[in-house]
Formats: sequence, structure tokens, C-alpha cells
Amino acid sequence: MEQKREISAMILSLLAVGVLVGGGLLSLWQGGKGAEEQRSSRDNPPVVAPEQVRSFAGVTGVPSGVFNYGGSTTWAPVRGSLDPLIQVVWPDFQLRYVQHPTEPPGSGTGIGMLLDDQLTFVQSCRSLTAAEHAQAREKGFILREIPVAIDSIAVAVNPELDVPGLTVMQLRDIYRGKIRNWQEVGGPDLPIRAYSRRGEDSGTIQFFIEHVLNGEDFGSEVEFLPTTTLALRAVAAERGAIYFASAPQLVPQCQVKTLPLGLDSSRLVPPYLGPLVLPQDCPQQRNVMNTAAFARGDYPLTRRLFVVVKQNGQIDEVAGFAYGRLLLTAQGQAALAKAGLISIAPPR
Repeated sequence: MEQKREISAMILSLLAVGVLVGGGLLSLWQGGKGAEEQRSSRDNPPVVAPEQVRSFAGVTGVPSGVFNYGGSTTWAPVRGSLDPLIQVVWPDFQLRYVQHPTEPPGSGTGIGMLLDDQLTFVQSCRSLTAAEHAQAREKGFILREIPVAIDSIAVAVNPELDVPGLTVMQLRDIYRGKIRNWQEVGGPDLPIRAYSRRGEDSGTIQFFIEHVLNGEDFGSEVEFLPTTTLALRAVAAERGAIYFASAPQLVPQCQVKTLPLGLDSSRLVPPYLGPLVLPQDCPQQRNVMNTAAFARGDYPLTRRLFVVVKQNGQIDEVAGFAYGRLLLTAQGQAALAKAGLISIAPPR
């Protein structure tokens, strides 16, 4: 009988030890998990989605100070309308658009300035490259991109050029130098003069190289100009000219017209809405973006736009994420839509 009691006591002791050890391991696992969640939260601060906050006034953590930003020319139609709206609500959150003194503006140029501590955040029309991530890590911080809108690429030609539109493959062959006369794509017997900006500066060009040229180089006949303004002047002056850029930069222009594009010739989709407004009727009337086709995905060339933020634990990080949150409010998304971009999420 005494022996049975000793055995029972031993079993109870072993069970108690097991509970203690198991509880300790669970506590360690939960503590490790909690630490990991804390690290994840710190490395990826929450960016408020459009349905979470309706107006700029509802955004928290907006710092005071003067903050330099720069980057993509695709954002040019947005800056003049968006910044003043933010300043009305947050007058102490002062934003200054800054260009590089010698290099052409663009996503690549802006990201380079961000890496060199010349900017607080960047407006970009492309994703970050592996090389840019590596440069940031070498400098002791990381870069994060916040998607805020969808943009489209349009193709501009001289208004006198009679051509129904282009497939993406035809556009590729024009910029690869395989198609050299408009007659080859249903137009007049006229040499093609293709213009572009430089690829190293522009996120739009990088997108075009990757998604239209399939990573191949431009043809040797393509002429490179530093700005869209100069390219538009060239297209307006030469009947056989062609140029591509962000749709909000091209569609409303009076001196050029944009072409319908498609994956095949039977489904060409115009980047403008309704009948084409002719130059003689502009600027009293202007072509407007075919945003419904962009949003549905009917138009073949669309891409996301980003705010690129430097995560360095300093005021630049706070300001960059605050700007991202402002653009992701319903008010911010509406302002982007008014400039011809597509909201990344429907408003509440």
C-alpha cells in the first residue's frame, strides 16, 4: 500500500514538472512571436487604406516642417492640385518640389536624390530596383514603396497623321526599329520618327522597356530628348513623329493627338473619352482620360504609382509615411482621380 502511494506521488510530481516546462516553452514561444510581431510592425508601419480615413483632417502623425520631395514627371499634373489641398488642412506640413540641378527629372533621378539625403520622399512611377534596395542597406536604412494610384501610358502622334491605332506589338516593333514607315500599320507612306526620353532617368521609360520592348534595347533610329515638353514640340512639328508618356500628360494636349492601343487590331481602345477633340476646337474643349477603360483593364498599358519612403527612424520617415496616408484617404484618392489617375481602392 505504501509502495502505491509513493508511485502515485512520483507520477504527480512528473506531471507538475511537465506542466511547468511546457508552460515555460509556451511562454518563450509566445514571447518570441510577440517580439517578431513588434519587429514586423516597426519595419512596416501601417499605411491607412482609403476606406479607413475619409479626409486629410482624419490622418494622424502629420509632422511640422519643410519637406523636400521630387521624382517622376508622371506626377506633374497631380502636384499643382494636390499640394494646395493638403496645405489647407495641414499648413505646417510644408512641401517643396525639388529638381536635380543638372539631371533630367524622373523616378530614377529622384530615388538617387533620396539615397543621397537630398529628398524626404519620392513620387515614383516604377518599383524600386534590387540595386536601389542594396544602396539603401549600405547606407543603414531601407526603402519602402507605397502604391497610391494607377496610371496609363499613352502614345502621341501628329494630329495630321491618319492611322487608326496601334497594337502593343506594332508599338514594340516601331521602337525596336523593325517598322519604319506608317504604311506598314495602315497609315500613309511616311517615314516614322520615334522619340523617347532617356531610360536611366525615367520610370516611364523603364516600364516601357520592360513591358513593351520585353527588356530589349531601343532601335538605333530612336531619338532621345530630355523632357516631354521638347518631345511634344517635336511631334507637333513633324507629321511622322511618335512619342509615349503618361496619359494625363498627353491626352489633354492641343498640339498632338493620342492613339487607340490594343493587344490586337480588332480591340483598339482609345486613351481619351468619346469622340476625339480636334486641335481647332482646343483649348475651348480638351480630350479627357478614358478612366473607365483604364480601371476595367481594357486599355493595355497601365502601371502603379508609388510614394517611396526612407525608413531611417528620423523625421524623413515620419513625413514620408504621413504623405502616403494622406494620399490613401478618400479625399486624396479623389484628388488623384481628378488628375486622371485611377484609385487603387474604391472610396467608402
